[in-house]
Amino acid sequence: MKLLESFYETIFIFVELGIILGSLGVVLFTNIVYSALFLGFVFVCISLLYLLLNADFVAAAQILIYVGAVNVLIVFAVMLINKKQYSNFFMYWTIGDGITLTLCTGLFLLLSNFIFNTSWSKISLMTKPNFIPKDVILINTIRSIGSELLTEFLLPFEIMSIILLVALIGAITLARREKKKKLN
Repeated sequence: MKLLESFYETIFIFVELGIILGSLGVVLFTNIVYSALFLGFVFVCISLLYLLLNADFVAAAQILIYVGAVNVLIVFAVMLINKKQYSNFFMYWTIGDGITLTLCTGLFLLLSNFIFNTSWSKISLMTKPNFIPKDVILINTIRSIGSELLTEFLLPFEIMSIILLVALIGAITLARREKKKKLN
């Protein structure tokens, strides 16, 4: 997308705020259905981020795969689970939760330290964002990926689809066996 830089930065800030607030919603809500819906919101915000980065194929794949399939599967699985809702957030914390909180906080502080101590002005793409080498030809990413999948990578693409089909048939077969055992 060719947008004005201030408009681009404004959209970027709103998308990043959506990702951060949605992620906090996934983690902090005790109602698991709300957490799954916030996860879908985070996936949509990530796909908008890919659109801002001119990766339209990755954005479309993000919408189709994660929002359209994975999140819907999570919502259905969550609706089938009878989980009690806890009223007190800190009452049911275990030692593992404390260790996880400590590790995640340490990782966050370490990454923040790296980000703030990196000299971003010396990176060539940051100093010359409009410089495009002459040998790079900008074409539509979806068209180029589709062309490569159907020419050079046709055999691996078809083998992967057959493997996924076999895995799907195997999962259905295993689910039917368990259902028949429960009925007997």
